[in-house]
Amino acid sequence: MSKPSLPSGTRDFSADIVRKRRFILDTIRQVFECYGFEPLETPAMENLDTLLGKYGEEGDKLIFKILNNGLDNPEKEKGIREEWEKVLQGKSSKQITERALRYDLTIPFARYVATWHQQLPIPFKRYQIQPVWRADRPQKGRYREFYQCDVDVVGSQSLLNEIELGCITHQVFTKLGLPQYTLRVNHRKLLVALAQQCGGPNWLIPITVAIDKLDKIGLDKVKDELRSRGLAEPQVNIVEKYLQAKGKGLDLLEELSQLLGKEEAAKEGFSDLTTLYNSLKEQGVNVQIDPTLARGLNYYTGVIFEMQAPDSVKIGSIGGGGRYDDLTGLFGVPNMPGVGISFGVDRIYDVLEELQLFPATTQTSTQVLFFNLGEEEAKAAFTQMQQLRQAGISCELYPEAVKFDKQFKYAERKKIATVIIMGDKEIAAQSATVKNLQTGKQETVSWTALSNQFLG
Repeated sequence: MSKPSLPSGTRDFSADIVRKRRFILDTIRQVFECYGFEPLETPAMENLDTLLGKYGEEGDKLIFKILNNGLDNPEKEKGIREEWEKVLQGKSSKQITERALRYDLTIPFARYVATWHQQLPIPFKRYQIQPVWRADRPQKGRYREFYQCDVDVVGSQSLLNEIELGCITHQVFTKLGLPQYTLRVNHRKLLVALAQQCGGPNWLIPITVAIDKLDKIGLDKVKDELRSRGLAEPQVNIVEKYLQAKGKGLDLLEELSQLLGKEEAAKEGFSDLTTLYNSLKEQGVNVQIDPTLARGLNYYTGVIFEMQAPDSVKIGSIGGGGRYDDLTGLFGVPNMPGVGISFGVDRIYDVLEELQLFPATTQTSTQVLFFNLGEEEAKAAFTQMQQLRQAGISCELYPEAVKFDKQFKYAERKKIATVIIMGDKEIAAQSATVKNLQTGKQETVSWTALSNQFLG
């Protein structure tokens, strides 16, 4: 029998990894709730119609579609042969597939708001921490199944929301011990203005899709892609000048205004970015205005964000988001503006692991191991162990009375710092031998004082 394997782009998580991931998730969750956001969960799958057309042509290709039930029914087989051909060509067929795994958490959230908006408090602030799936090519920092941590607010156009999201980003990464992050910001209306400079709004999607690949393929190949999408050389030159703007902070906006300033959309974008940049700087956020940031998803309409890992870690983006004022309109509920960001838990994990930033406390779950010396000794140890557990101290009793060497190795493999040994003499004296495996220190402690050893 061949060795079992995992689907490409997925992973198993051992106890050590789960505890480290929990540290990240708990940190993010605490910050979200500190800012007044409430939890939400949605199904792993959505109707395909809900997802298609929301992520741009590149994103639609990465949606995992789910085959309908009953396709092996002989009565159906003849009628769906032509439909299979459509699916093999990358098209959709309701006879073959009507559902898909969620690609992100934003579109399901928009669908939820459109469904329940009459019962929700508006503005509605929610956070969501769940897995998503993408049929992407697996590589370092890029998986087919991964967690996202989204925080969104809908029903408000105030730029205060963007400012708070920037502060949330700063607080999360500071608590995770990663102050070297960078929060890159841009505004989709600058890209709208750029498209106008190139001839009209119909060029927005081709330009943003190409620009979004800049970090991966470089400027020359971005220009080649723009040409392949129909832009003439003068238009390509305008995009190149935009991408090569070199100023910093507000000086960069002044430089871009020379190229885009005549467009009304650009004026609004410059105004929002100026306010956002100044406000976040006052709060100590590591913010950087980056005109090359495009976030090639069709639904963004205003400020866009991307969280960047330190340059020493070759991972790149560890989160992002932006404003999407028209999103719920896709589901028949217009005039519901929204903005949100998403933290990439798996990439954040990789960064913290590479930089060795996880606290030592995430490495262990059991604090104390009681050795098993026999039936009567185990009964006495179990009683003391239960009292420690009631005091909130995590303990285990080794299940069999085996040699000490085997019990010591078990403690070592589980990174248990302390062992307690209770033999005949200790039980008679109502005491225990407590040994710290990290320091080698050993002492005799009475049962009444045992919990104080671990509670300080």
